[in-house]
Amino acid sequence: MKIALFGYGKMGRSIEAIAEERGHEITARVDSKNGRESFDLSETDVIIEFSRPEFAEENIRFAFSKGIPIVVGTTGWYGTLTGIEKDCQSQNGSLLYATNFSLGVNVFFALNEKLAEMMNGLEDYKASMLEIHHTEKLDAPSGTGISLAEQLIERSDRYTAWENEFPEEVSGTHILPLASKRESGVPGTHEVIYESPIDTIEIKHTAHNRKGFALGSVIAAEWLKDKKGIFTMRDVLKI
Repeated sequence: MKIALFGYGKMGRSIEAIAEERGHEITARVDSKNGRESFDLSETDVIIEFSRPEFAEENIRFAFSKGIPIVVGTTGWYGTLTGIEKDCQSQNGSLLYATNFSLGVNVFFALNEKLAEMMNGLEDYKASMLEIHHTEKLDAPSGTGISLAEQLIERSDRYTAWENEFPEEVSGTHILPLASKRESGVPGTHEVIYESPIDTIEIKHTAHNRKGFALGSVIAAEWLKDKKGIFTMRDVLKI
């Protein structure tokens, strides 16, 4: 399979290494020095996009216009998702996006949903979340953190919204705290915490490096090739 990388930083290089290990060819390495126009994408099978939030929407629409399926790992652009979905449908495009491509994180998502259902009726437990990432991460909270929060809120009779604050700083008891920390060298850690006066229940996912995100994105690209429509990692993993 021939893959174009839109975004060639640390993640792009990790994706490149895994893609080549799996027998794929890289047709383009688009970054701030080498734009899309620098490359012949006519034989590209799939684009994998890990750039910046301000470039993601433009890159997605470019892929639609060229008829190239695109896998998007950039977060922070979801405010435009409704319009993107309409364009994908009208142009018969192919889009697979995820807040996190790690296979382990997607299992973690499923655990979070199940735990939220189990904890909903236990009023003594107060929920909170914490996400920790490297200092280069531009958005806060993380897209993964937002996904976890939205999953919990959808299954809760108590929480109606989240705020990017620590528990003692949120504006009301109906607000789910989703705190962010930025620390050097942390690929990504997410914690979901239920605390009562008696005990604490926690689930936690810790990424040790970027390889899990890179592998998941390449697996997603392999799955998306020759498909039409809008998909997520749930479709890939059948979770």
